[in-house]
Formats: sequence, structure tokens, C-alpha cells
Amino acid sequence: MSRFVQVATKADLPPGTSLCVTVEDKKIALFNLDGAYYAIDDTCSHAEASLSEGEIDGHCVICPRHGARFDIRTGQALSLPAWAPVETYEVRVEGEQILLALG
Repeated sequence: MSRFVQVATKADLPPGTSLCVTVEDKKIALFNLDGAYYAIDDTCSHAEASLSEGEIDGHCVICPRHGARFDIRTGQALSLPAWAPVETYEVRVEGEQILLALG
């Protein structure tokens, strides 16, 4: 069973933005897509760039290093040079708190 930990507040992550959080030594990118919150590994599966620093384009994030695109909702790599997906995490919102599932 997953346990949830608070990683941010709604005020930390306005619509259309991203944020990198570190949980148990793992960097995770949080995204707010028009009030829907998503979390994926922050590290690009191709070149180890920070995805939270990438440009958001619809439901995709574009890696700032080589332009690989990832679906923020599923973690799937959508364009080369990346081909491997990144891990996704369940996100829950309780009041103003953004919680992330671990385990």
C-alpha cells in the first residue's frame, strides 16, 4: 500500500508550471496542467537533464537538453532521442496540500 507525503502546496505550483522536489533522495518533477497535478521522474531517460526545467507544451514536457518529448500524464517518451519512459507517481490533493504516493 502506498503512503502519501506532502511535497508542495497549490501556491507553489500555479497552472502551467513545474517544480522539482526531492523525496527520499529521488528528484521528482511536479506539473500543474490546468488544475490537474502530475508527477514524473525529473531526470530525462536519455541525457539526465532536469525535466522540470523543460518547456510545457500541452500534456508534454520538452527536455531542455536535446528536445525529447515526454507525456506528463503517462511518462511515455514521445520523440527521439529518448525512447525509454520515465516513472510516474500518483498525486493526491488534499485542501491546499499536494501529496505524492511512495512505495
